[in-house]
Amino acid sequence: MKAIVARNFAPLDALEYADWPEPVAGPRDIVIDAEAIGVNYPDGLLVQGLYQLRPPVPFVPGMEIAGKVTAVGAEVKGFKVGDRAAAVSTLGAYAERAAVAEASAMKLPAGMSAADATALMCGYGTAHHALKQRAALKAGETLVVLGASGLTGLAAVQIGKIMGARVIAVASSDAKRAIARAAGADEVVGYDNLKDDLKSLTGGKGVDVAFDPVGGDAFDALSRSMARGGRLLIVGFASGTIPKFPVNLALVKEFSLVGVFWGNFTKAEPKVYADNMRELVGWYQAGKVKPMIEGSYRLAEAPAVLRRIMGRGASGKLVLVP
Repeated sequence: MKAIVARNFAPLDALEYADWPEPVAGPRDIVIDAEAIGVNYPDGLLVQGLYQLRPPVPFVPGMEIAGKVTAVGAEVKGFKVGDRAAAVSTLGAYAERAAVAEASAMKLPAGMSAADATALMCGYGTAHHALKQRAALKAGETLVVLGASGLTGLAAVQIGKIMGARVIAVASSDAKRAIARAAGADEVVGYDNLKDDLKSLTGGKGVDVAFDPVGGDAFDALSRSMARGGRLLIVGFASGTIPKFPVNLALVKEFSLVGVFWGNFTKAEPKVYADNMRELVGWYQAGKVKPMIEGSYRLAEAPAVLRRIMGRGASGKLVLVP
């Protein structure tokens, strides 16, 4: 079969579209024939050796796959050949087929596309976990979302509204701000005067919960805009700059910095993760959340698609198809 192969940790252009061994289902695994493969920012970090995980080389990157089950292991009880399924895996999804653990997979309900399923897993899963478990967001609170036109940001906007928050979306252009407003944001602003804008929009009270997948200068503005008892969620560093935090701000303003690492959460609390996914799927079926799929691209185009995501040029979800 064909796959995207990282021979070494190297720039994105070094990725190869090449032959790779067919996956084999272990006793508790299923094999999924890909209809859609999710592309995520951490994938681009991983292949360059810039992520927390450094797998042995060569490897096939990718963490989300959705499609039809073509094989099941001897101990698998929840799936059969022919089922439609989606799964999260540490590696291996950038391929025509992938073997994944049964425990990491879910059946696709009728009417859910494979592309939407990939979006619900990492992107919506991260935002949901961040706002529900890590921030304990309450109805009536003010939520600020950076990177609000990207998939995770759009998810945070939609989920924040479901949870009853007033949502202020932050995005870098008029077009991106329009996307965030269409997703349900109550207010939309840019980055240029972020601290002053947040002070004005909160009447000087400050922000209750901030969702930050961007880092850099925007984090500095957020850290000076938090309300007493606020929670600043550290989700990622899409700006490319990991900020340094003056801890006296947390002391004098009495707010909390809260780390969000969805991959670790799914392994440490699998039952809570499963509950989260059931809630997300229910919201999807009720029409309360709707992933924005910006485009589908051939598997061989993975390096170019990753460059767009790493350059913060994407809005919504990008998927690969074999």
